[in-house]
Amino acid sequence: MTGTSNYGIKTVLHPVSDLEKAKALYGALLGQAPQTDGPYYVGFEVAGQHIGLVPGGGPQRLTSPVAYWHVADIHEKLAELASAGATLRDAASEVGGGRLVATVVDRDGNVLGLIQDA
Repeated sequence: MTGTSNYGIKTVLHPVSDLEKAKALYGALLGQAPQTDGPYYVGFEVAGQHIGLVPGGGPQRLTSPVAYWHVADIHEKLAELASAGATLRDAASEVGGGRLVATVVDRDGNVLGLIQDA
């Protein structure tokens, strides 16, 4: 199979209903304070993984955790996934610092996230 390189799952976002309570729980689980701590997003960096807490599911409307695959070319990967039967959920958009994110849905309704860093 040809196509863009994957760098693996390095980011998992969790929708939370109470950011402060979730921050305390994940801080206890991970044994550290968050590196990013704002009213709309809290992020932890642990063992090469980024664990993000998104209040109310955020603009992505998350209803369950979503794993984000880091890829070299998000547009090419979206085209490959569409050819393989995925449905676009959220088109690629910049979320800051040149980072692009997108989501697709597989044939079973699972949401798959993609991230391309600048």
